[in-house]
Amino acid sequence: MPEISGSTGGTPETHVIDYRAAEQLLAARDPRGAVKLLDSVIAAHPENTAARLLRARAFFAAAQLRPAELEFSIVLEREPDNAYAHFALARTYQRQGREDQARRHFRLAAALDPNPQYLRAARFDD
Repeated sequence: MPEISGSTGGTPETHVIDYRAAEQLLAARDPRGAVKLLDSVIAAHPENTAARLLRARAFFAAAQLRPAELEFSIVLEREPDNAYAHFALARTYQRQGREDQARRHFRLAAALDPNPQYLRAARFDD
């Protein structure tokens, strides 16, 4: 996680601990617990893209698709070349039945990173 400085509600060390714990909760299939921990981290450090990306993943895993879409979009505003964020946003759109938007972001992800998973999802042959 990028360095954290300053804080609101907790110390920078507490926020790093919360971030790492949120990673573990997400890995343990507790996305709602991860979101709860990340809320305070992001409240204190709204510019922290890594925390926002992790929260977006947690929202997606919890099937909270609108909040996931918002977080992935914020990440992409800050890092338009983040292939993973494009791919994850595309999956979010896909789960919402928004195929045209999904295809656009799948293709952006594949153009930025020739990861086989991204290339399959982009369906360039269609």
